[in-house]
Formats: sequence, C-alpha cells, structure tokens
Amino acid sequence: MTSTIPKVFFVIGPAGSGKSSVSRHLAERFGAAHIDKDTATTRFTELLLKLNGSDPNERDNNEFYQNVIMPLEYASILDLTRDNLRAGNSVVLDAPFGRFFPDDDYLAKVRAEHQWPDAELIVVHVRLAGEALRRRLIARGYPRDEWKLANWETFWAGAQGDSCRWRDARHLDFDNSGAAVDVNDFAAAVTAGAA
Repeated sequence: MTSTIPKVFFVIGPAGSGKSSVSRHLAERFGAAHIDKDTATTRFTELLLKLNGSDPNERDNNEFYQNVIMPLEYASILDLTRDNLRAGNSVVLDAPFGRFFPDDDYLAKVRAEHQWPDAELIVVHVRLAGEALRRRLIARGYPRDEWKLANWETFWAGAQGDSCRWRDARHLDFDNSGAAVDVNDFAAAVTAGAA
C-alpha cells in the first residue's frame, strides 16, 4: 500500500467569490476535512464583539476585531488543521487569509507555530469578476457584507490589490464564474501536479 501525505487546500478569494461552495466540493472530491472559519468561530467572534460594545456584524472597519479577534480565529482553524493532519486527514481551509498575503514566509511560519506534520500545501485562488461578485454579495444578504457594499470601490480595490505571495505551496486558479461549481478540471490539475 502506498502512503501519501495529506493535502491542505487554502481556498482564498474575496467575500462572495464562492470560496465556501468551492471548498465543500473540494472536501467531497478529496475526502478532506472542511474547516470554514465562519462556522468554526462566528459564535465566539460575535460574543467578543458584543462584550466590547461593538456591532457583532462589523469586521472590516473594526480595529478590535482586526487586531484582537481575527488572530484568534485564524489560530483556532490552523490548530484544527494540525489535529486533522496528525490523524492523516487532508484539510480544506475556507477563509480569506487576506491580511497574511504579503508575508512570503507565512506558510513556513504556520507549519512551525502550529506544529503541522508534513503535508502538501495547495493555494486555491477563487476568481470571479467584480460585478458578478457584487451581485452575489447583494443576493446572499449577509449583515457582515453591508460595509463592503456601502464602500464598494474601496472594498473592490483592496480585493484586487491583495496578491498572495506565499512560498512553499502550489498555486492554482479556480475560475468560479460558471453557474455551478465544477471541480473536475481542477482535480485533474491537482493530480497532475502531484505526479
């Protein structure tokens, strides 16, 4: 029996690009654990924001969230990833990670700080044009998207300017402009790259 090391898929892209749908399909296709930052952390995030006297839905423009809560959210999901990797499970991480893009060595730091065992790291860039993304944000109607929509030019300029510079991983694009998520071509690219 051949042993293969587990994979960690970092599914990144701006809010509304379809990270969650892509993540669910990848987790199913590769038999991986699916760790969604919102599912894993929203309850404690909203409570901490309320206790701080902040709007529980305000994140983009909230200094307390950005500097105190958000690092806890990411530390939590990265620790959950470690636990899954130690059990031999591949993991799909569904989170924006935007703040960490400029740090070339981010993945090496994550491996060390969170004591990850060996794993193949794949960064999945979910792509979607601006107007299509804005329509998706409007359609889903999340309170946490209100700031993004009210400040669309600022939000979209920031989303376009964020370039992930991480080393020590394969970077693959996932065009999510279709009506339905199709992971077949992407899965073939993952398999081909591993050969």
